[in-house]
Order: sequence, then C-alpha cells, then structure tokens
Amino acid sequence: MINRRFLLSCLAAGVVGAGAVVSSTAMAQPAPYAPIPAPRYEVVPGPRHGYLWEPGHWHWDGVQYVWIGGRYIVARAEYRRYVPGHWRPRGPGWEWVPSHWEY
Repeated sequence: MINRRFLLSCLAAGVVGAGAVVSSTAMAQPAPYAPIPAPRYEVVPGPRHGYLWEPGHWHWDGVQYVWIGGRYIVARAEYRRYVPGHWRPRGPGWEWVPSHWEY
C-alpha cells in the first residue's frame, strides 16, 4: 500500500508544479504586434512560362517579424485572377491575408 503522506506530497508537488508552468507560460505571452516593417526590395528573376511571381512578405513568428522570400508559383488558368498576400487592418492591429486565387 502506498504511503498516504508520500501520495499527498506528490499531489502537492504536482499542483505547485502545474502552477509554476501556468505562471511561466502566462509571462511568456507575446506583446502586441510591433509595427509591420517596410517590404524588402527583392530582385525578381526573369519571367517563367506558366508561373507567377509571389512577392516576399513579413511573417509574425510570435516574437518578431521574419522575412519570407518571394517565389514562383504555378499559374492556374481555371481561376480569374491571383490576389497576392497582404496585411490588412483588423481591430487595433493587423492580420495577414494569404495569397489566393479567385474565380
């Protein structure tokens, strides 16, 4: 049979440990988004038949903005137009709208 005092001390340690995890996680929450940096200048390679150039953009990784470089994507003839990804205002901050195709 398990010693009752040992079991209670393990339970207490678990509760205290869980509290420590919660409080350290709460302290690690990111601050509100910083202003979006200006886009970087990218040298766009020459045109490629059947492809479109998707420009680079800033991505928020939870701590800071990181640059995602541009790339070629396959053109999709069945769609009417391509809409590049862009930042748009939302409430007090901004949100990223990924690139997409429209009919």
